[in-house]
Amino acid sequence: MPLPQPKRPIKTIAVIGGGTAGWMSAAAISKSFGRNIQVQLVESDEIGLIGVGEATVPHISAFNRLLNIDEAEFVRETQGTFKLGIQFKDWGKIGDSYIHGFGTIGRDLGLMPFHQYWLKARAAGKAKDIGLYSLNTVAAPLGKFMAPPRDAPAHSPLAEIAYAYHFDATLYARFLRKQAEAQGVTRTEGKVVAVTQNSESGFVESVTLESGAAIAADLFIDCTGFRALLIEDTLQAGFEDWTHWLPCDRALAVPCEKVEAPTPYTRSTARKAGWQWRIPLQHRTGNGHVYSSQFMSDSEAADVLLQSLDGRPLADPKAIRFTTGKRRKLWDKNVVAVGLAGGFIEPLESTAIFLIQSGISRLMSLFPHADFEPVLQETYNAQMQFEYERIRDFIILHYHATERSDSEFWNYVRTMPVPSSLKAYMDLFTADGQFFREGTELFGLTSWVQVMLGQGLSPRSYHPAVDWVKDDDMLSLIDHVEKVVASNVALMPRHEDFIARHCAARSV
Repeated sequence: MPLPQPKRPIKTIAVIGGGTAGWMSAAAISKSFGRNIQVQLVESDEIGLIGVGEATVPHISAFNRLLNIDEAEFVRETQGTFKLGIQFKDWGKIGDSYIHGFGTIGRDLGLMPFHQYWLKARAAGKAKDIGLYSLNTVAAPLGKFMAPPRDAPAHSPLAEIAYAYHFDATLYARFLRKQAEAQGVTRTEGKVVAVTQNSESGFVESVTLESGAAIAADLFIDCTGFRALLIEDTLQAGFEDWTHWLPCDRALAVPCEKVEAPTPYTRSTARKAGWQWRIPLQHRTGNGHVYSSQFMSDSEAADVLLQSLDGRPLADPKAIRFTTGKRRKLWDKNVVAVGLAGGFIEPLESTAIFLIQSGISRLMSLFPHADFEPVLQETYNAQMQFEYERIRDFIILHYHATERSDSEFWNYVRTMPVPSSLKAYMDLFTADGQFFREGTELFGLTSWVQVMLGQGLSPRSYHPAVDWVKDDDMLSLIDHVEKVVASNVALMPRHEDFIARHCAARSV
């Protein structure tokens, strides 16, 4: 058997574009690979960033740990707050409300997850709303939050609190820039005006800035946002348009004054032709209206947004136009697209930063030599395709599983054909409440069960093994879980008190 032979390594990486995607890429790569690779980031102050209040999923904690980021410092510097989940209002039907919380639902018994026993008990009128059996979904509307205390008993719900963050995306990029530059990343100010490709391979050799400077590198990371300067304008990787399933194509974003203590959850309120987000930060509240221009005018969308703010708007609404979908190749030749350059899925479930993180993590795992073995690119693209499609299906679920018929928009999404992969998940659940997580998809059983139930999907039955447990034992479990959750939530401090004690930001 021939022994593995050394290959020429990649020595230089150029990150084109800053913002959250650019600085997350530069910070993670420089931290992981150290001075073995020279990382240069090119950005222009003239090019605006999307830069709104950002909500996340719990996976961001792993990214911050990779960078050895102190949580309290991070929250302070980004005007951050904590997030136990997302509250959905008026989605299944007008007047409905439920919370998609992180963490777990109840406590499993034997081979069966808790919700299977709940289905049987609920049908018999002996169980309450599913939200009462999860710590996050009870604590969030009460305004309670704490990080898991170190002295919590191992099996206590307090030892396993799953949470994410809300923060100012512009401040987060600035925070990461400081860390990345301390790790040796070089920042170059400038606007790219030309891209030079190898005449034979088509690989990108360099980019030329407005100043005339040329930036050459072995590997380029395209973080140029919707412009997709390298992956699309130059390499023409192609784009999969998912607008027929997710027709929202515009958003208006505006910050407003904070008028109350920040909630430990994001709020998503369904509107006539889309939905409105509310993201609480320490110094302000981020708001936005995501809508379909096919069903609502820009002026009406602005009116809907501005008339439903908590406090006085602090700026004019920022208009964002987008097409939901992804590049057919996120890695093409020696260019990898990260963030909006690679694709866009509306932020209904706060997945934008996760997709950046996922793209960076996979790139580092499949990091090439300078010969760029095609199998690495093929594997990367296949894995990212799966990631995007599973998130896409989860978002479509929110629109399609609804009883709303009060507008043309809701009639369209309620009756439209959906991807076969989503239909299979919905059919499995409505049969007898089952869910099987496929591979490494982001959202697991807790998320799918909470949203399917919250949107009004009702299983016709439950797993047959539930009947093998005595009814008294089943009801005892359900009652015990409710009491344990309630007693633990009672011990938690208020969200604003936790922030004040551990990570209060400077007043601005």
